[in-house]
Amino acid sequence: MHLTRRDFLELAIVTGAYLATNPVSALAKMTLDDLLSFKPVGNVTLLFTTDLHAHLKPHYFSEPINLVAPKNLKGLPGTITGRDFLRMYKISPGTLEAYFMSCVDFPLLAQKFGKMGGAAHITWLIKHVIAERGRDKVLVLDGGDTWITTAVGTFTDGKSVVDWMKLTGYDLMVGHWEFTFGKDTVLKRVKELKEAGCEFISQNIRQVDEFGFEGDLVFKPYAIKEVGGVKLGIIGNSFPFTPIANPKQFVEGWSFGIREDTMQEYVNELREKHKVDAVILLSHDGLLLDIALAKKVKGIDVIISGHTHDVVPKAYKVPGTNTIVVIAGSHGKFVGRLDLDIRNGKIRDFRYKLYPVASNLIPADKEAEKLVEKYYKEVDKKLGLSKEIGTAEVMLYKRDTFFSTWDWLVGEAINDYYGGDLDVVTSPGYRWGTVVLPGQKITVDHVYAYTAITYPNVYVLKRTGEQLKAVWEDVADNVFNPNPFYQQGGDMSRLWNVEYEIEVNGPQYNRIKRVWIGGKELKPKKEYLVAVYGGPPPPPEAVEPGYKPVPVYEILINYIKKKGSINVRTKPNVKVLDAEYHTYDECYGGGK
Repeated sequence: MHLTRRDFLELAIVTGAYLATNPVSALAKMTLDDLLSFKPVGNVTLLFTTDLHAHLKPHYFSEPINLVAPKNLKGLPGTITGRDFLRMYKISPGTLEAYFMSCVDFPLLAQKFGKMGGAAHITWLIKHVIAERGRDKVLVLDGGDTWITTAVGTFTDGKSVVDWMKLTGYDLMVGHWEFTFGKDTVLKRVKELKEAGCEFISQNIRQVDEFGFEGDLVFKPYAIKEVGGVKLGIIGNSFPFTPIANPKQFVEGWSFGIREDTMQEYVNELREKHKVDAVILLSHDGLLLDIALAKKVKGIDVIISGHTHDVVPKAYKVPGTNTIVVIAGSHGKFVGRLDLDIRNGKIRDFRYKLYPVASNLIPADKEAEKLVEKYYKEVDKKLGLSKEIGTAEVMLYKRDTFFSTWDWLVGEAINDYYGGDLDVVTSPGYRWGTVVLPGQKITVDHVYAYTAITYPNVYVLKRTGEQLKAVWEDVADNVFNPNPFYQQGGDMSRLWNVEYEIEVNGPQYNRIKRVWIGGKELKPKKEYLVAVYGGPPPPPEAVEPGYKPVPVYEILINYIKKKGSINVRTKPNVKVLDAEYHTYDECYGGGK
């Protein structure tokens, strides 16, 4: 059985004794000093965040139940989750660290530890470390996916987040979802940041003419910073597959790519021409790609990764290299800290920590809090963000390799909007979103935290069974490709009203073994009515007449209002034939 609102409320009462004797009760004893405890090392401190996704206020976000990976990559950081993760990093269940870093018992622990993140709390933490170490020893970095995908981010064109970054004192950043504002808005925000001392750097974005010939770099490829008496070279790599993962019209005239060859050239230039003491890569490539990249590009000392939202509490030394890779999760849950002892052009020692941004313990910076409230009031006035529209009977979550309750809910909502005519609803496998706990009121803000993109329309199309399977196989090849250089980001597409079996290690374009739509086996030549959103808009002639495109958030808000009580399916609609796959109950139903 899954944990419902009633189950949850009963458990919250009967587990009182458990909470009093279990390590979770340590929060009552934990102090801010305990959370901040860190013994500084050396002369350089790197503070970093990534994948905030414009979550300026504290919220709930669970790490995934599953991170299914091809067998050659399984066991690497970024492929372990749940109880296996806790065992791997020797983290006790029921602790603050377990709550922030895993899915285990998430609904119960949320009641004890409270919300996570929040821009004002991040600002306080960064300023605290700067005061402790001295500004001359600290570099503040952001890995992108920062300005957009909540209402307050998207409907201020990213200005709310950029103003917060300026106030906080960021030095450098790279990007990905930022580009879905379009080039003009991106360049405007980049200029605003630069005026405040924060540069946007990327060695992998070039201008391209109408014939496809590449020209100048759009942004500086690297920055050189004097920190702690040494010279650091920081190379930027924004998401290399932006025009593939997102509609290319947003970046028309710019070309992207991993560009490991030019990256090597810039590493050499920094070392030979500029005589830097250390080379750092600030990346939005994804953790597994960055680990692979460290083996190809020689001379990188530290990679600060992003994009894949991974929580890695121990710095990873890439085998066969001298490269350290770190990553600081997502959604404002962590601030990463890497202290470096750099002498005579070498890193002699380092120390690493992920600070959990526990908003019940970490104070809010007053100036940042005021800024966030200002923007929330503006957007709330337009969109009614704080309005309660329903109640969650089960936990609504987004992140998992194959299935989530948020996605099943949106499938139900879209089918209902179009009169129950649909055979399939396909939702994108975005990693970002938010969590609504069992019994928690669902607000308009929650809906936008799952859907606030700049191309939100739902389109209804007709596709044959073989066309659908071909598309899904292509997505599976992206997600489960054994070569990280060909993984273009995201989880598997969510398929409402579909059941299927998959071999993640199966042959390319033949991983999906059986498919059922509406309980009946897929027929290759049959036409199905399919709703899609979150990808490049289809040509107008492909859209079925009589099914008007509508923003997904409008559909979802109205459906939740109509239903009131939201109790959706929690059982996954996929059977993984060759890998372990965990279920809702194992993390969100009390771990039984």
